[in-house]
Amino acid sequence: MRAAWGGGLVLTIAQITDLHVTTDKDPLNQQRNEERLRQVMRAIHELRPRPVAIVASGDLVDRGEREEYLELERLMAESEIPIFYAVGNHDSREGFLSVFSGPGAQTDANGYIQYAVDFGPMRMVVCDTLEGPNHGDYDEARAAWLAETLDAEPNKPTAVILHHPPIPSGIQWMDPDPDSPWIGRLAQVLKGRDQVQVLMCGHIHRAFTGLFAGHVLSAAPATSIQLTLDLTEVDMHVPDGREILVEEPPAFALLMCHAGHLTTHTCQAGDYTPAVTYNFPFRTLA
Repeated sequence: MRAAWGGGLVLTIAQITDLHVTTDKDPLNQQRNEERLRQVMRAIHELRPRPVAIVASGDLVDRGEREEYLELERLMAESEIPIFYAVGNHDSREGFLSVFSGPGAQTDANGYIQYAVDFGPMRMVVCDTLEGPNHGDYDEARAAWLAETLDAEPNKPTAVILHHPPIPSGIQWMDPDPDSPWIGRLAQVLKGRDQVQVLMCGHIHRAFTGLFAGHVLSAAPATSIQLTLDLTEVDMHVPDGREILVEEPPAFALLMCHAGHLTTHTCQAGDYTPAVTYNFPFRTLA
């Protein structure tokens, strides 16, 4: 699938993740997560240049129920920017596909929500790592699809989107087993494919960066509540009263393509007072 690109020197794509949209079955999270998502969407629409697309990289809803996807559809209908979707461990392929279809919600031949989109000078490849209650997976069928898709455009700068980071963040109760077969399988596909300049993930509800299979990996913060940065050891079978979630501002990531190079930014949503204007000499507003 190809998307039209309007030209210009700089192209940007916004990444939102871990929206956890829900219904009035859970009124507290429904209100909080919707308000935070709206705040992020306002911030994205105010960016200049305006992004050509938004990619929502999984955990779109909280329980994978069709009613939640209808709520998501209602909220996203307000966007003036095209939206592309990936799924995470809180999602349900069946529930998602009962509401969303067409561009931004395509499946491969095996029914996984995977597709590629060309934006003029760059490409975005969306992967489906959904499997099980928390950690990701990427079986041989999905890996074969990714290899074939990347080989179709070996020279175009590419961003690969997946929900689950295949490297540890240090927040141990959320991190994958580094020996998981899916991680090795994904690494095998990505090694040596130099057009892949960045992997963009979600899941951890916190921004971090690292390297995987020779590529930069950038995990975005959540639009919903953030995870507390606690890098100490934890025994998942022994609750110890530690803080695990924190009311930090909602945030998103921005992918920039310029002169064949892909760069990511982490952006907080909110209204902040300008500190300096571009005059000569610089004039401080504070």
